Amino acid sequence: MEVREILLGDEAVALGAIHAGISGAFGYPGTPSTEMFEYVEAHSEKWCIHAKWSANEKVAYEEALGMSFAGKRSIVSMKHVGLNVAADAFVNSGVTGVNGGLVLMVADDPGMHSSQNEQDSRFYAKFAAIPCYEPRNQQECYDMVREAFDVSERLRLPVMVRMVTRLAHSRADVAIAGPRDKNGLNPPKDHQQFTLLPGNARRNWAALVARQGEIVAESEASAFNTLEMDGRDRKSGIIANGVACNYVREAFDGKVPYVMLSIRRYPLPLGLIRKLVDAVETVYVFEEGYPLIEEAIDGINGIGKVLHGRADGTVPATGELTPAIAAKVFGMAPTGGIQSTLEHVPGRPPKLCHGCSHGDSYNLIKEVLKDYPIKRTFSDIGCYTLGFYEPFDGVHSCVDMGASVSMAKGASHAGLHPVVATIGDSTFMHSGMTGLVGAARDNANMTLCILDNSSVAMTGTQLTMATGDALYNVVRGLGVPEEHIKIINPLRNKMEQNAAILKAEVDYNGLSVIILRRICVQAARKARG
Repeated sequence: MEVREILLGDEAVALGAIHAGISGAFGYPGTPSTEMFEYVEAHSEKWCIHAKWSANEKVAYEEALGMSFAGKRSIVSMKHVGLNVAADAFVNSGVTGVNGGLVLMVADDPGMHSSQNEQDSRFYAKFAAIPCYEPRNQQECYDMVREAFDVSERLRLPVMVRMVTRLAHSRADVAIAGPRDKNGLNPPKDHQQFTLLPGNARRNWAALVARQGEIVAESEASAFNTLEMDGRDRKSGIIANGVACNYVREAFDGKVPYVMLSIRRYPLPLGLIRKLVDAVETVYVFEEGYPLIEEAIDGINGIGKVLHGRADGTVPATGELTPAIAAKVFGMAPTGGIQSTLEHVPGRPPKLCHGCSHGDSYNLIKEVLKDYPIKRTFSDIGCYTLGFYEPFDGVHSCVDMGASVSMAKGASHAGLHPVVATIGDSTFMHSGMTGLVGAARDNANMTLCILDNSSVAMTGTQLTMATGDALYNVVRGLGVPEEHIKIINPLRNKMEQNAAILKAEVDYNGLSVIILRRICVQAARKARG
């Protein structure tokens, strides 16, 4: 009897990994990838899987690579900008190769629903010269990750599974296969493989380059790259990737009249692309993400065909694709499928939770800085970034994880005063610590406010790496003088005494750290059950 479950795309990836026989899951929370790890974590005891959040994405990837080194299978998850943090380990793992199967699930965010950019992780897979899968539905999320582990162990390479927000956070029923046995402990016998001294690295890189023909051939033959030509109108050809394949089919109400190539495994199947290009007069590329496919087609010398896509404006150059956009591209009215209703929904900008400690923290900072002629606060990635909005006006920069500390230090050296930075406890442990090391060494004239709410609140109140006394000890250990580390409780009825403490540190000519300690209201509610 067939077993089926209704799963989010993230959950389908997670269950596929569990059934592929993983021994560990590693990651750092970030929308839209978080639910993948949380699903594994929730089932880790049953399946005897190590599943604990890592300090950041680079650490997570290295921990997964370490498990692979030992011969066991592991999955690592993150959002697209998190891959920037993990890029050093990720790209070099293509050169080392793997031992036990290693799959990276990276979730991109077209349309920037909760991100700073909409970068396309497929370019990272191309850069690292490794295989990449891109599912179009939840069933393929499950099936592809199982296959990805097979490919990883056969090719002895890491494999990427690229998700996008719409797929990660939507549900469908998924047919479930049986679980596989886990790998036993089996460290590599080749001591050169994971030691990237230049001589070893050159050997490994040459071997990886030499195998690209094999990797491309597998992509050409993959059942996940399908070219539909028979009985189709040869006037036009359509190439779509991943979830965009669904949007095209929905625009045509399931019956695409033109030659169509659906790409869901990379490297790009250039043979199939050439076959489509040779068969039609005009080529449309409907691509969720950057124009990777479109640029590859444009680079085929002498195609002599009209090419439409993001680059020429036929498809919008930015944002998330939809079936309505696909219909418009092909000159049709939208079908009876999903259509946007946002124009009928009143605007409701995000805001801090009622009773959130961050609101009181920003009100405190605003009160202290009100009499200074220049008021600029460097901030960071977290729910406290919502302090940008009125009535707080407390965020004047938010670039990437940990940037608040480093940017504040740089601004202090430029002569800006006062320099105040805000960062959450989790983001501080993720990547704020390294900036504070330099600030302590130089005794930079700045005040860092660590908003310690005891959780990774923005992504669902996951446990943070350090809070309370542990966080204080980290700050002290990084070289900040004890007399300039202050702990306050940001409550409204303590405004006057807290303001006196904060103002004294802002006026101090040197580095100070204020830890504003009060538990997240959502975490407190969850703790109460």
